[in-house]
Amino acid sequence: MAVSHDDWGARFAPTLDDIEALATAALKDLPEPFRSLASDVTCSVAEFAEDDILDGFGMESPFELMGLFSGIGMTEDGAVPQTGQLPNTVFLYRRAILDYWAEHDDNTLGEIVTHVLVHELGHHFGFSDEDMEAIEAAADHD
Repeated sequence: MAVSHDDWGARFAPTLDDIEALATAALKDLPEPFRSLASDVTCSVAEFAEDDILDGFGMESPFELMGLFSGIGMTEDGAVPQTGQLPNTVFLYRRAILDYWAEHDDNTLGEIVTHVLVHELGHHFGFSDEDMEAIEAAADHD
């Protein structure tokens, strides 16, 4: 049975599992060699970033942070990983992503999740936020 566009009472916000499914699809769609190089990176979805993480970035609202890379980027890692080193992880923050999606109707939720995921994977590859902003700006001008 199709849901009418006017029947909002039957709809629910995307869940943590829904966001994770979008992220998993985005990871599978990465072109080679990026997909292989990111194969050991785990992806975790949470409602919001922890308070200590927000404090570390000087953020007052948990809606300010949609994603976070945790780990050691490939350009900083030694030839042999250190014993006990946790895997690199990308965290996606569901509520912040949904808030952004609600405010920006020019992107689908999948496009936003993919953008945040790719941005955070950029840190895994050794790019800074400034590097990625320059790459995005150059791509926008093409």
